[in-house]
Amino acid sequence: MISYPNAKINLGLHVINKREDGFHNIETIFYPIGFSDILECLENKAYAKHNKCVFVQHGLHISGNIDTNLVVRAYKLLDKEFDLPPVLVHLNKLLPMGAGLGGGSSDAAYMLKMVNELFDLKLSTTTLENKASVLGSDCPFFIQNKPAYLFGKGHELEPFDLSLSGKYLVLVNTGAHSNTALAYKYAKRRDVFNEEQSLKRLIKSPVTIWKDIVVNDFEVSVFESIPELKQVKQWLYQQGAVYASMSGSGASMFGLFDSVPILTGHWRKDIVYQDWLV
Repeated sequence: MISYPNAKINLGLHVINKREDGFHNIETIFYPIGFSDILECLENKAYAKHNKCVFVQHGLHISGNIDTNLVVRAYKLLDKEFDLPPVLVHLNKLLPMGAGLGGGSSDAAYMLKMVNELFDLKLSTTTLENKASVLGSDCPFFIQNKPAYLFGKGHELEPFDLSLSGKYLVLVNTGAHSNTALAYKYAKRRDVFNEEQSLKRLIKSPVTIWKDIVVNDFEVSVFESIPELKQVKQWLYQQGAVYASMSGSGASMFGLFDSVPILTGHWRKDIVYQDWLV
């Protein structure tokens, strides 16, 4: 069985305040895009006595121990409950890491869905979302993989009626890595939640005015530490984007266009994906 774990972009991100548990209350809109990894999972009885989950990876290098990889952890999470047959898993990693695109979370969520289907576990969408939340705060989103409003620590989500169909996406990744912990540490906090200025309300405005009202609160601190990202945002607007922003805590930048742009200039070389949104 083969699937294509896709990325997401953040349409705005508000850092509200720091919680007593040390985390931050935030709100953001996740929107799925077509840029994806390739994940294959199949039953593999030959390795039953040695390693129940044989994991093979190609493409971009993933650091860390295989046992801590989110795909392997997703299998083990279900294996603990269902004593699954052994599997051979192959991941072709195309989504850059530390890019604010949710690639690892998507891989984990798709692994849960594939194992559920492959071995007919009959787990409901809600159950899969609950299990995905054990793996990471972004993981539940990729179970349904539809636009969603995330709030609280970022692990609470609700469906959000939004379509960007007809908009052309240009995604830029310079290879810079944004440290999420530092992004939170130096982010400008809003202190209180303002219903009138909530992203749920602002995002309902025409895309043509998002430039002035829909912001990612991480940009101030991340642009200070990685100045080139601010330059990329300016470049996207110069190319004709109606809206440009950083995704998540960085470091990918994206622009939304009304038509296919004729892109010129230095940052063209760092485009990793472009296509119409659906």
